[in-house]
This record gives sequence, C-alpha cells and structure tokens, in this order.
Amino acid sequence: MGKMTSPKEERVLLYQFPENQVDIAKDIFRALGIRMQILSVDAWKEKVGYLLGKQGFKSALPQNEQVFDFPHRLILLENIRGKRLTKVLTAMEEAGIPHVTYKSAVTPYNTLWTLRYLCEHMAKEHARSTEDQEGTV
Repeated sequence: MGKMTSPKEERVLLYQFPENQVDIAKDIFRALGIRMQILSVDAWKEKVGYLLGKQGFKSALPQNEQVFDFPHRLILLENIRGKRLTKVLTAMEEAGIPHVTYKSAVTPYNTLWTLRYLCEHMAKEHARSTEDQEGTV
C-alpha cells in the first residue's frame, strides 16, 4: 500500500474584516483547526496564488496610482467544502459574525487571478443573482 497522503491543510483568508470580527474569527478557526490569514488592505493588487504562498507566484509591482473601491468583507476558503464549509459558516454566524456575502473557494483557476479581479467577478455575480431574485417576485 502507498503512503497515506496527509489531508490538505484547511485555510481561510479574511479580507477587510473589522477588528472585532477578526478577534471572534480567530477563536472559531482555532477551535476548528483551520489556519487563518488576514490579508492586508492593498492585497487586491496581488494574485490569489501569491497571497496563499503558492510556488511560482511573485509579488505584483507597486501600482500606486490605482485605487480599488470594494467596501465588502471577503473570505477565501482553501480545502474547505461541502459539510465542512457549512459547519464553518454556521460557526461564524452563531459566534456573531454577520453573514459574509463574498466568499470563494480557492481553485487552481482563481489562484491565477488578482484578488481585485476575484472581488470584481464576485460583485458582478452577486449583482446578477440579486437581479434574478428581484425578477422572480
């Protein structure tokens, strides 16, 4: 029999969470055995793969002239899906962290995107689904 592969490390990346929610989140993720990373305010310039520390990704050059206006919290989840994902999100809401609209699983595809692109993509999707809901009333 081959060597057992260790389960992939579960990780969450939080972007633009207020301090009080970060403190609550730390306790939740520690209890669940999930590694937590706080992304800096200007993390939007970087590729998701770089933010995750994946091999082969380099930091983006400083793009000082650009401004990115995305006033939402974002959570990126790595190796957390299905029932486990439900458990994590439920734990957050039960602990008093308001529902996070913008959440994304890390995929081989979106590690190539900048965080900004991912945010913009999700904002478009969200706008579309909100329109769909309003259309059905």
